[in-house]
Amino acid sequence: MTLSVDIRHRLGAFSLEATFTSDGGVTALFGRSGSGKTSIIRIIAGLIRPDHGRVSLDDSVLADTGRQVFVPRHRRRFGYVFQEARLFPHLSVRQNLSYGRWFAPRNERSESFDGVVDLLGIAALLDRRPAKLSGGEKQRVAIGRALLSSPRLLLMDEPLAALDEARKAEILPYLERLRDETKIPIIYVSHSIAEVARLANRVVVMRDGKVEAIGPALDIFSQLSGPLAIDRREAGVLLEGRVEHMEDRHRLTVVALKAAKLFVPGQATSLGKTVRVHIPARDVMLATARPEGLSALNILEGEVRDISAAADGTVEVKVDCGGDIVLARITQFSAERLGLRVGLPVHAVIKTVALEQ
Repeated sequence: MTLSVDIRHRLGAFSLEATFTSDGGVTALFGRSGSGKTSIIRIIAGLIRPDHGRVSLDDSVLADTGRQVFVPRHRRRFGYVFQEARLFPHLSVRQNLSYGRWFAPRNERSESFDGVVDLLGIAALLDRRPAKLSGGEKQRVAIGRALLSSPRLLLMDEPLAALDEARKAEILPYLERLRDETKIPIIYVSHSIAEVARLANRVVVMRDGKVEAIGPALDIFSQLSGPLAIDRREAGVLLEGRVEHMEDRHRLTVVALKAAKLFVPGQATSLGKTVRVHIPARDVMLATARPEGLSALNILEGEVRDISAAADGTVEVKVDCGGDIVLARITQFSAERLGLRVGLPVHAVIKTVALEQ
């Protein structure tokens, strides 16, 4: 199923211009607040009529300003999950879910009630009212309600933005199941690299109302500059590897990269599985000789590929570790003290690695 978007729209002084396609899986609209992500998803949903352009899902034209076509939102059959769960407070979880079911024509109900409840792990919540749910539980119910409408497309607008880190960690595995176990294409809006790196197959990077980059998540989040400069605090790389071993005693997963191995806290689901690992640039130190006596488990040999200075007195150093690129952010003073230059052999000391299964 292919979603095609080619639109131009003006909101006051803000100009939005976006062209991209989504061919299933999870396509993330990624960028800082105010970049136009939510406006795009609202245009796709039919909540905003674009000034110029076209939106289509396969052969179904949803908006075409040239032909004066605009399908109302209630006829598009899209599910929409907002930042806030927006559950009906006077209804139980079961009744909130059944409300979503009411929107699906009987002959087109692709998702079973029990199947959705099992997928999202909310069987124990069915008789509760929303006031008795945590933030993460409310969002799972909101997702379930959207799924039970049997949508052709699921739109998720910063669904974890209102949650604390503990609740985000609670709900992310369910979003992964949703991605892997249903065939519903998802458009996912977020400004979090960690979320997008974990969930998305394809990323559309937005900046100031325009598309800055499009590509597979692995490629987008392995770039030295550009899209990652949206939020330098989260800048880093996304690497792909294979689960080689699980160390039960210390709850570590050994991930084989192209020429090195990483010890990652936590345990993957199975040996041989392909996983992603996210390495923040701020958590990588560099050394010109192999350091000893450190608590860091991961020290990779590599060679400086590129050095890029920033205005805040830091530099971003791109290190080629046997075909895998690691990004380090250090002070300009440290770079000068180490005598860093392109081609210099170094050791990348990685303090933090997140396993994105």
